[in-house]
Amino acid sequence: MLELLDFDVDDAVAWRIEGKVTEDDMEQALDALREIIDRCGHVSVYQEIVSIGGVEWDAIEEKMEFLREYGIQHFRRIAVVTDKQWMQTVIGWEDRLFRSIDMRAFSTEERQRALNFLAYGDDPDTGATS
Repeated sequence: MLELLDFDVDDAVAWRIEGKVTEDDMEQALDALREIIDRCGHVSVYQEIVSIGGVEWDAIEEKMEFLREYGIQHFRRIAVVTDKQWMQTVIGWEDRLFRSIDMRAFSTEERQRALNFLAYGDDPDTGATS
């Protein structure tokens, strides 16, 4: 299940993933991304991942179609909040791979740091700015 969250940053979309991501879930998230990109020209994403119980094939197809249509150039920052160490490692790899997007992983205790990173482009613990 993917649940959109209220987020008080104009150019950002936020959601929580817990369990299996369905095609309907993906459509809802991608529609939110499209709306922000069309309005602002760019988007930042907050993802809170509690657990992933799989992703429906149709959801993957929806995401691939979105990427064909929009590409990745509109993504500004991505904050992933999870206590899954393997996911934090993958986010670090993706940050190095997709250099045009500033991606960072945060533990659930660092949720406020993730929100600050998306809203202001900084990480208070390091003093880094984007």
